Amino acid sequence: MAIDFTLAPEHEEIRKRVRAFIQGTVVPAMEEVEEGDREAYLKTIFGLRKQAKAEGLWLPHMPKEWGGMGLGHVELAMVQSEAAKTRIGPWVFNCQAPDEGNMHTLLHWATDEQKEKYLRPLLEGTKSSCFAMTEPEVAGSDPTLIRTEAVRDGDEWIINGHKWFISNARRASFAILIARTEQDVPEGSRGANTAFLVDLPSEGWNDVREVETMHGSTGHSEIVIKDLRLPDSQVLGGRGNGHRLGQYRLGPARLAHCMRWISQAETALDMMVDRALNRYSHGSLLAEKQGIQWLIADSAMELYQCKLMVLHAASKIDKGEDFRTEVSMAKHFVANSLNRIVDRAIQVHGALGYSTDTPLANMFQHARWARFADGADEIHQMRIAERTIAAYRATGSTSSATGDLPL
Repeated sequence: MAIDFTLAPEHEEIRKRVRAFIQGTVVPAMEEVEEGDREAYLKTIFGLRKQAKAEGLWLPHMPKEWGGMGLGHVELAMVQSEAAKTRIGPWVFNCQAPDEGNMHTLLHWATDEQKEKYLRPLLEGTKSSCFAMTEPEVAGSDPTLIRTEAVRDGDEWIINGHKWFISNARRASFAILIARTEQDVPEGSRGANTAFLVDLPSEGWNDVREVETMHGSTGHSEIVIKDLRLPDSQVLGGRGNGHRLGQYRLGPARLAHCMRWISQAETALDMMVDRALNRYSHGSLLAEKQGIQWLIADSAMELYQCKLMVLHAASKIDKGEDFRTEVSMAKHFVANSLNRIVDRAIQVHGALGYSTDTPLANMFQHARWARFADGADEIHQMRIAERTIAAYRATGSTSSATGDLPL
């Protein structure tokens, strides 16, 4: 079993183009925007999007027949990691969450009519979307507990429920909403939920507030749904398939997050080393002190592990193999590594790192979110343990649960 992550020449050329576009076009353009100038900020992003599309750097995750770059997940990893060197990079290339995951979902599950109405505008960048699953009353990482209820009424569905931390809801033109439709299925069943497409705004969809977080009000909404009526044509993926649809969406989406987090971790490590090479204290540069060297070494080793795990999980997705364990491992490990590496970078910067004079403070706030976004640490650990135990019971070995690698 050979594992070769060497990029084909045409993909290496794409990686270089993406890096050059981010560093040569995106970063200088955003430096010209004054903080707080929302109009200039949006105008700049839309302009950069037009340039990215003109240069063929648009929708790296989508098939060519839908206007994308047609990259596999291994190739996508290098585009996402380059794009995430700046916060708006994924938006510039139209591969940002939650739209990226919703595009995959619609491509796989939507009818032809639904694709034209909902997927096409997402791909063109003229509309945005959200994914409404998490609820405040039950564990967000267990969709079998969803209480939002959809009841059939003739050719319509009447939906009532409560959602929160719905990213992008206030900017979205439509939502993919997960609700319980099968009332006779026991709680905990994976066949109880159905996905619906909801045009926004709609009567019955009440946006209560943006939930204030550690990094402010940044688009995570609380939604109260009261007597929302939808025709049967708004069902996405078939009745009772809400759980399967959600899991299909979350696998690649989790890995895409990891790709972006790796870029942030690498940026933090670069800043750590640069600070160590330029800060003189107590008779020598920080880079010459063993304690600082250990922080750098630990971060470098973890980042290496992160990259290998993401690339291997991506290769399994591209091969059509079962990737669930590898993606869970990558999501857990990369999120925690990001927290540790950014924290070390802050420590090496001292009080400067704690200030907002560098991006590290903001990076650390987002890094903390990574440990429960798309599944909390403990949920991934539970699933990894379950699959490891199942592998041993089935074969007498845990090898297949640790990457199924030839060593």
